[in-house]
Amino acid sequence: MHHDAADHLERELAVLLRRSRAISRETARTVHPDLEPEAYSLLVRLDDLGEARPSDLAAFFGIGKPTLSRQVQLLEGLGLVERTADPTDGRAVRLRLSPTGAEQLLAAREARRQRLHARLQDWSEEDMNQLATLVARLNSQL
Repeated sequence: MHHDAADHLERELAVLLRRSRAISRETARTVHPDLEPEAYSLLVRLDDLGEARPSDLAAFFGIGKPTLSRQVQLLEGLGLVERTADPTDGRAVRLRLSPTGAEQLLAAREARRQRLHARLQDWSEEDMNQLATLVARLNSQL
């Protein structure tokens, strides 16, 4: 029986992930038409942290430094991210959102939240909190 529940969960997660990628593509393009979802995720992470070393971002996302470098170059070229010297290591840099990047990301995240709220308007607060708790638990175990 446990096997059936795991299969059901796997199917539903697959659907959720596909839909999430589509929503991320849509949201990324509201920040800039040329922005890819992966680069949007970098913006969100930088917004959460304030600033970060590129190597820390690569490790967090599980991507190689060349891949991260290409995404950062795109974000810099679009004026969404800027580099600063790392005060603890003169050879290293830190990345942070530019003022334009912060403004555009805030608007995109707010629009995304409003769409989610509209789609879940008939859910109780208790149901939403329960789902958030279970997803957090799943994330911590993955």
